[in-house]
Amino acid sequence: MPELLRDHTTLRLGGPARDWVEATTEREVVDAVRRLDAAGEPVLVLAGGSNLVVADEGFGGTVVKLATRGVAPDSDDPDDPDDLGCLGAVTVTVAAGESWDDLVARAVDRGWVGIEALSGIPGSVGATPIQNVGAYGQEVSETIASVRTWDRKHGRLRTFAASDCGFGYRTSRFKEEAGRFVVLTVTFLLRQGSLGAPVRYAELAATLGVEPGERAPIADVRAAVLKLRGGKGMVLDPSDHDTWSAGSFFTNPVVAAADVPEGAPAWPQDGGVKTSAAWLIERAGFAKGYGGERSSLSTKHTLALTNRGGATTADLLALAREIRDGVEARFGIRLVNEPVLVNCTL
Repeated sequence: MPELLRDHTTLRLGGPARDWVEATTEREVVDAVRRLDAAGEPVLVLAGGSNLVVADEGFGGTVVKLATRGVAPDSDDPDDPDDLGCLGAVTVTVAAGESWDDLVARAVDRGWVGIEALSGIPGSVGATPIQNVGAYGQEVSETIASVRTWDRKHGRLRTFAASDCGFGYRTSRFKEEAGRFVVLTVTFLLRQGSLGAPVRYAELAATLGVEPGERAPIADVRAAVLKLRGGKGMVLDPSDHDTWSAGSFFTNPVVAAADVPEGAPAWPQDGGVKTSAAWLIERAGFAKGYGGERSSLSTKHTLALTNRGGATTADLLALAREIRDGVEARFGIRLVNEPVLVNCTL
């Protein structure tokens, strides 16, 4: 029986893979991708499946499933804390196939500071630098020291320092050169301490009872983020169809200051102004729960497009087009999808 990609994605959508390879070591990953590339075989590298929309027809090539494991800190024996609860730093190298939220939970337990606000995000460690995953005032690029990859174009291993990764808002050189690099390991530089990083996000600060810029105990930050994400249907729960999604389907658009609609949220970003995709969607007439019986916006969060249990990928994409086109007609701003589309278009 062929592997169905719907069994390996958080949307629970996607048809069969023609062939399937599971790689449990870095060597197996590299050998499989190199062999398939040499044979001219289409390749899809898959890990957590949290950021993929796969066609109902599936994938007409070989899926290489990243099942690599390993979390290697350079030290787990901190010195005495200073008056801010800081204990120096630790460098942690993590296999791409590791669960991202498992890593965050381990970091909080060990007092590794800097990724606690990224709690509850599904998917694998290897996917985080590709999207430059971010939430609640943190971005993963802030703690990445280097990314080790297999360069499919030149057929060699390459390690990129953070400064060479081209990180931007929800992007990186790995995303811009889609398919070229297979992430093998990610090395993080994390502070050690009992207090989390300064809280930048107002909603999180309010939940924690601190002022923006203040610190809170690292475990409290994780608990607060999980509570906030859970209230928005952004923590995976097999019994809750609001979580059968790819997370935020559209990125917050960055536009010229003059193009920000009156009353819309606005934050300086990359020479322009970032505004809220959720605000645009709601003001264009698409409320929480909008859609049909098979696919709809989450009833908890307008940025998540969900599978209500019987959806097809075609259903989901039709809804995405309706929302994208409705926002563009209303505000002249074209939303861009965040998930990677496999064998389908929007």
